[in-house]
Amino acid sequence: MSKDVSIFLKGVAMGAANVIPGVSGGTIALITGIYERLINAIKACDITAVKLFLAKDFNKLWQHVDGRFLCAIGAGVIVSIVSLAKLFEYLLTSYERFTMAFFFGLILLSLYYVAKRISNWSASVIAALIVGSAIAISIALLAPASQNSSFFYVFLCGVIAISSMILPGLSGSFVLIIMGNYALVLGAISTLNMSILLPLALGCVVGIIAFSHAIAWIFKHFENQTLSLMTGFVLGSLVVIWPWKNAVMQTVQRAGKPPKEVVASYQWYLPDLISTNTLTCVALMLAGAVSIYLMERFAAE
Repeated sequence: MSKDVSIFLKGVAMGAANVIPGVSGGTIALITGIYERLINAIKACDITAVKLFLAKDFNKLWQHVDGRFLCAIGAGVIVSIVSLAKLFEYLLTSYERFTMAFFFGLILLSLYYVAKRISNWSASVIAALIVGSAIAISIALLAPASQNSSFFYVFLCGVIAISSMILPGLSGSFVLIIMGNYALVLGAISTLNMSILLPLALGCVVGIIAFSHAIAWIFKHFENQTLSLMTGFVLGSLVVIWPWKNAVMQTVQRAGKPPKEVVASYQWYLPDLISTNTLTCVALMLAGAVSIYLMERFAAE
């Protein structure tokens, strides 16, 4: 039962993390040690699962998809969305820099615990770390592309967005902004435009199935390199979580709704080292680091 509670709480953290730019549910799954199990559970929602469902063999189906784990995670995410996520939205609106500082400290120390799981720091593992960091930083620095409503491009947006949502260090909504179709998707949702929603949904389905199978296979055959690559993703995402930055906003038009401003990129700067604001941020970074330390201690007991 205690394991179920622990998994539930990790689900709560995953749900809340999706509100923080640069912190994805995949990041929390990775630093709390459940990422590979989560990917394998998603991967298990396959043809075999469909056959077991049609045969009404629900006991085998439950075991096949790791149902107890998925239910605990899912319940935590849902509880978080209807409760804690609202709190984090408020904190981001009213105290963005302080909120980012807390998560910066949390993610920074968590990198140590993730890296500890790598058993052999070979040249390929170090290269994977560098590549992962470079990819995450490059995405943060990219200028948004032009909007494109073609079937294949919207399908591709669905594939990449859903994959990035479960990939540590990347945000699905930010990827859509970079690909230029964030406003298009928002408008399609508000007007139920099936010419956009259908290829997007199809891309999401194909993306999560293909991505979960690919990641599970890579984890199985190249565990150290995969962990290193994902550590690089999270390390690179720290540029988005850095508290001292100005967001460059972009206004997107939504059919039937008021325009919405979204973050298109960032302008970073160094803080005034002796200001009260900076000292408060440093204290919150330490608090974030302590929280992940306590989480690791609790998980080890």
